[in-house]
Amino acid sequence: MKKSRISIVLSAVIASSMMASAISVTGCSHNASDAKSTSAGVSQAGNEQEILLEDFENASLPSTYQKRDIDINLTKTDGVTQGKQAAKLLFDSSVEDSVLEITPETPWDFTSLGNMNLAFDATNTSDVSVQLYVRVKDKNYQSQLRSMIIPANSSETYYIDLSGEQISRDSGLRADPPAWPSDDFRMPYMNGEKLLDLSGITTANFYISTNLEDKSIVLDNIRARSNPEIDSTYLVGLVDEFGQPAKSNYKNKVKSDAHLKQLAKEELADLAANPVLPDRSKFGGWKNGPKLEATGYFRTEKVKGKWYLVDPEGYLFFSSGLANIRIANTTTLTGVDFKDDAVRYIDPEDVTPEDSLGIRPVSADAQKTRFVSSDLRHKMFNWLPEYDDELANHYSYRRSTHKGPLAHGETFSFYQSNLERRYGERYTESFIDDWEDVTIKRQRSWGMTSFGNWVDKEFYQKNQFPYFANGWIIGDFKTVTADGHGWSPMPDPYDPEFTRRAAVTTKVIADEVQNNPWCIGVFIDNEKSWGNPANINSHYRIPVQNFLMDAAESPAKQVFMKMLQDKHGTIEKLNATWGSSIASWASFAKGYKVEEITDGMIPDMSMILEAYTTQYFDVVDKALTAVMPNHMYMGVRMAAWSINPEGVRAAKKYVDVMSYNYYREGMHDAVWHFLPEVDMPSIIGEYHFGAMDTGLYHPGLIHSSDQADRARGYKAYMRKVIDNPYMVGAHWFQYTDSPVTGRAYDGENYNVGFVSNADVPYTEMVEAAREINTELYPRRFNGQEK
Repeated sequence: MKKSRISIVLSAVIASSMMASAISVTGCSHNASDAKSTSAGVSQAGNEQEILLEDFENASLPSTYQKRDIDINLTKTDGVTQGKQAAKLLFDSSVEDSVLEITPETPWDFTSLGNMNLAFDATNTSDVSVQLYVRVKDKNYQSQLRSMIIPANSSETYYIDLSGEQISRDSGLRADPPAWPSDDFRMPYMNGEKLLDLSGITTANFYISTNLEDKSIVLDNIRARSNPEIDSTYLVGLVDEFGQPAKSNYKNKVKSDAHLKQLAKEELADLAANPVLPDRSKFGGWKNGPKLEATGYFRTEKVKGKWYLVDPEGYLFFSSGLANIRIANTTTLTGVDFKDDAVRYIDPEDVTPEDSLGIRPVSADAQKTRFVSSDLRHKMFNWLPEYDDELANHYSYRRSTHKGPLAHGETFSFYQSNLERRYGERYTESFIDDWEDVTIKRQRSWGMTSFGNWVDKEFYQKNQFPYFANGWIIGDFKTVTADGHGWSPMPDPYDPEFTRRAAVTTKVIADEVQNNPWCIGVFIDNEKSWGNPANINSHYRIPVQNFLMDAAESPAKQVFMKMLQDKHGTIEKLNATWGSSIASWASFAKGYKVEEITDGMIPDMSMILEAYTTQYFDVVDKALTAVMPNHMYMGVRMAAWSINPEGVRAAKKYVDVMSYNYYREGMHDAVWHFLPEVDMPSIIGEYHFGAMDTGLYHPGLIHSSDQADRARGYKAYMRKVIDNPYMVGAHWFQYTDSPVTGRAYDGENYNVGFVSNADVPYTEMVEAAREINTELYPRRFNGQEK
């Protein structure tokens, strides 16, 4: 049975320690039934060739195939897919990852196919959707990860394109539209090496990760195929004048200014009919629950075995909200740039990183130096305003990007332009004031209790809705590694310049907050890469990479070296422990390459990593406490791929609330077993679910089959968090969808908003939020008496 939806992808951010055992596949598709078999095992349909790799028709799986925490039954297909037999993969929800690793006796050689894709048939026999990950690895140990949602009770063909113009081109989108028409579903790229060595593909892993329910899919007919002819216009005309997917139709797609205003009118009536929930205190706490000591500011307390936030009036508080409510991430690169270098000037004393800046207009003089820097990107838009158009005020400029084909360039915010269309402009940027007012009304009506991280600072002094302040420590301080590490090189917290910049940043935050009791706490920085505990090399990457540096240029290396000298004394004792042959402490100071992390090194690596993370949190905590003593330090929102014991232990010494970004189906018991030992109030800083039924080409990090399935995922995730005694909140990322053509910073083009790029709420998400937030406090307190 065919489902009318588009394939889905997982992003690089999620390749985490908790998915270390996973590996993935790629492919493109046309039906194997259309091909005629040849004696060589290669079939051909027209000019397109196909190699059947596995049809599961044998009596048992080959001995080279590996199973990890998965049951596999060879089952009759009953006409679901071609052939008489297929593999039924049974996924156990009690384990973190369930993996089938397909390893041919001899590496597959796909070079004869030319530009090609890897395809397979999948039938979901479960009553809920299944997010399937596929990782393909070549003989050079390079791998690529893809992901796709398999809707409940559906059967489809899925593919991963492994070579061709469409996979080698960098369009600036996290996921492109399919490059040719097909009834099959393309699994968008997630992470890894895009161009693998197709002369030697060694493994293809199929897996799922941290599922909350037992699930199963039937896998069949894994095949390599040559690609059909590419549609030369597949990247042309992607976006309409409202910033919507131009080539798709869906519910509540805006057709005109009048239609946008009508949808706004209907929503405002709904918000008026559904005001704030009756059990809420002034600050959003549980008015019907126990009342504790009122301190005038938010704080934490453990009540009857469960951690809570406590609002300024003393009511129990749980932070349910949306992150990234700001204009900063709504801009997309237009493919235009300016020869005037003044537009790229960055003040070294800036405290706001590029991706957190709002609209930054380009001067009229600079506009005269305009030129098209990327014809490819410029042709993605069906409409962009002229510089004298009344909507030209939504142009901005990005001075640097994290990834993509353009290092900088002009941007446009369709989202902000739609706000002006929706509300009009009674005075300069009155539509922003109207947006802020409606945004607060939405949060209350939807039952949210606070904003999440990265809310526009204009909300800080409105004194209407609780929020978290935020800031970044950026500047010209030294780093502990010479290369990037996750989002950016990791700072050297032993450098006095880092301490100075921490003080500068926290002073700015304090000036913005003004000791406001509506501020719950402060997040500083984001997803720092302490080290991925998936394997020993990624876990201890910081000390290993830092050892390569010259101690004369690295304050951290000096500290680490002294720690080793204090512990071991002589270089001979260090060598005996490590199994190394370092000539002297002097040579170690100049730079030392760790060829292999031995068992004897691990205690020292762990000691150094914990010292490093401790120093970071100590510096930030002291800077924040000095200027904001009444507000909680919320930590750094550790990414799932960088939650290691050393970082957790260090954070616990300083933060008031532990914070984690966790993009999974839900809080899996196998992952969060450490919470009782830490015994701290904890919060989820980011999670989301996305689909592709509204025309966006990438669903986000965790996938759903449609908007109703997104709502189902949201409710299941929130209930696991609410029921956990250590959790005090969870924040959905984010308020708005990403731009169709990718956010300017890194190309993310996800359907993860509660509202579309036209500022139209997704009804299914709104209804789900109202359901969850209505039950929030009674469920959290578990019906216990006051």
